[in-house]
Amino acid sequence: MSEPGFKTRIAPAPARVLAITPPQILGPFYPVSEHPDLATDLTRSGGNPAEAQGQLIHVRGRVLNRLGMPVSHARLDIWQANAAGKYRHPSDTNPAPLDPNFKGFARLTADASGRYGFRTIKPGGYPTAEGDMRPPHIHFDVEGRFDRLVTQLYFAGEAENQTDRWLNAAPHPERLIVTLQESPARLATRALVAHFDIVLATG
Repeated sequence: MSEPGFKTRIAPAPARVLAITPPQILGPFYPVSEHPDLATDLTRSGGNPAEAQGQLIHVRGRVLNRLGMPVSHARLDIWQANAAGKYRHPSDTNPAPLDPNFKGFARLTADASGRYGFRTIKPGGYPTAEGDMRPPHIHFDVEGRFDRLVTQLYFAGEAENQTDRWLNAAPHPERLIVTLQESPARLATRALVAHFDIVLATG
């Protein structure tokens, strides 16, 4: 009960703290010998009008800190295998063919609201040197003002998700798995949409 003349102060509700996106290994195929494309369309490399083979997808999301605030102008390096599961990397011994129209390495900058987006193809899975199969995934190396996070995006419904050692070693691996959804423009573009927010510790 408050004293006369004094108003009772109600403490504000605590801010909802977001979970940090689980980290993943950098992997052996970071394209150290390649210059990244600076465009947001990975399906056409170096201005080549020919399009990469595979299922077109749009990946969209935001880079946030744990308080849900946008990480403005975060830098994102993105690299992946092609639709056949082959990286454009000299160390990749997978006999699957390269796609001459797919480089699979780009550098993006999020906008002032932390939003990013790019157009690519769904990567294929591939065998590891140990003989198991990696599920389809896209690598991300994200740099904010204070934090760097290396992680991977996986796709719902892939059988290899159940056995992948790197995905299942992550805390809350479900935070790395996205569901591909129909786009309103699917009839025109054939593209599916994946939404993947990335949460850094500080920003």
